Amino acid sequence: MMLKLLVVEDHALVREGLVRLLGQLEEGVSVVESADFESALNLLDNDGEFDLVLLDLALPGIDGFAGLDILRRRYPSMPVAVVSAFDDTPTITRVLNLGASGFIPKAFSGEALLAAIREVLAGNIFRPAGQQGARLDDATPVPPSRFGVRPDEVGLTERQAQVLALMVRGLSNRDIADQLALSEGTVKIHATAVFKALGVNSRTQALVAVARYGIDFANVF
Repeated sequence: MMLKLLVVEDHALVREGLVRLLGQLEEGVSVVESADFESALNLLDNDGEFDLVLLDLALPGIDGFAGLDILRRRYPSMPVAVVSAFDDTPTITRVLNLGASGFIPKAFSGEALLAAIREVLAGNIFRPAGQQGARLDDATPVPPSRFGVRPDEVGLTERQAQVLALMVRGLSNRDIADQLALSEGTVKIHATAVFKALGVNSRTQALVAVARYGIDFANVF
C-alpha cells in the first residue's frame, strides 16, 4: 500500500518544504497539497482516504481549532497531525483534546518532523518531548480564537477552572478558599496546577493568558 498524505498549509514556501520533506518518508509516497481549508475538504470528499492529514492551525478564513474539529467529525478514522508555530502548552493540550494524532512544532528540524510523522503513522499520539509546550511569555504568539475556549479544552479540571475564575475576579487565595470552602493550602495547590496548565509563572501572567485564549467561565459554577 502506497502512503498518501495531505498537507494543508497556506504559506507556499512552508508547504513546498513539507511536501519535499514528506517525499523522504518512503519510496513512492504520494503527497497532495492544499492552500486552504475549503479546497482541502473538497480533496477529501472527492479523493477518498488519506493515511494522514498535516494541518496548519493558522489558515485563512477559518479558526484552526474549528477546522480540526470538522475534520475529526467528518473523517473520524483518518489521523490528523497539527503542524504549527504556536507551540505553547494550552494550544498543544487543546489540539490533542480535539482528537489530533499529533502536534508538530514548526521549529522542528526536518529529521525531527519525519520522526514525529512516523510515530503518528504507527498509530501513536505525538506530543513534543521534554517540553509540555513553550512557556507563555510575551514573545509567545497565540493563535487567535474567535470563540470562547472552555477551561477543560486547555487542560483545566473543574476545580482549577473555579479557582482561576475567582482569580480573574481579583480574589485573594484566602477569599477563594472561603468561597469554595477549601483550605488556603489546597487553593495554592490548585493555583500551581493552573499556572502549569497555562504555561505561566504568576497570577498576572495567568490573567493575560485568560484574555489571550478567551477562556470562558460561563459554566464553571
